[in-house]
Formats: sequence, structure tokens, C-alpha cells
Amino acid sequence: MDQTGRKITKIAREVGKFTVQTMKEEGIGTAEFDFIHLVRHNPGITQTEVRETLKIDKGAAARRAASLEAKGYLERKPNPADGRSQLLYATKKAEALKNSKASIEAVFYEWLLAELPEEEKNAFCETLDKLYWRSKNERRAGFVDVAELVEKHKEENIEGADE
Repeated sequence: MDQTGRKITKIAREVGKFTVQTMKEEGIGTAEFDFIHLVRHNPGITQTEVRETLKIDKGAAARRAASLEAKGYLERKPNPADGRSQLLYATKKAEALKNSKASIEAVFYEWLLAELPEEEKNAFCETLDKLYWRSKNERRAGFVDVAELVEKHKEENIEGADE
């Protein structure tokens, strides 16, 4: 049974909605941010690779890349290995956008914690840090333990349905 009521996920969703709302005011939508994020983490990626990773069609990828280039978030350089394609790179403006998103999220979390007494806030943050590192280490290990639990729950639900 989920004792958390999935509240961590629900809070993160609210932060995400606020961040998207604020970033839209800066002229960047969610899909564009995902595109920029991928290029930032994979400098020199081709538009085809972006399209395949984000699972978007060719036209959408081309429009998004052109829009982000026009807004100054991406630059294209010729691909020396293939004269027909271009490599995508994030600009300094794109790097600043990452910092802007993190800043928006930080303000939201600061607001969220503001009414907690200092002792309670510190204890909560310490627990949250432990949970974060546990989840990060699980991801680094390939989610082996969690995947095993998911399978176990599936089997239990199937057995329960058969009865």
C-alpha cells in the first residue's frame, strides 16, 4: 500500500505546471524545453537523433529546431561526416534557460516550505535527501530492485484476480 498517497509526484506535478506557465511567459513551451534539454546534454546531435529520441515526426522536429534557432537557443553547424545533415548545439541563452527553470522551481519550493517551523523543515529536507539518493542509486543500478517489486505486484494482482 502506498503510504505517501503519491504526494511527492503530485507536488512535482504542481511545480511543473507553475514552471511551464512561467516559461511560456518567456516564450518557451514544454516541447521546446525538452528539445533544448536533449541538445544541451548531447551537443552535436543531429535533428534525426532528436526526432528518434523524442519520438516526434520529421516536420515537428524541423519546425521546433527552426523556432529555437530563431529565438537564439540553438545553433546549427554543418556535419563534417554527412554534408546533408547539420549538428545542433545549445547556445549560452539555452544554458541560461536551464538556470531560469531551476530558479523558478527553487522559488516554488522555497514558498512551499516557508510555513514549516525550522526544525520540521530541516527534518523533512534530511529525509527527502535520503530518499533522493536512494532513488538516484537505484536508477544508476538500472532500477533492478524496483522492477522486481513491480513484477511481484503484477503477479499478486493476477493471482488475486483468478480467485
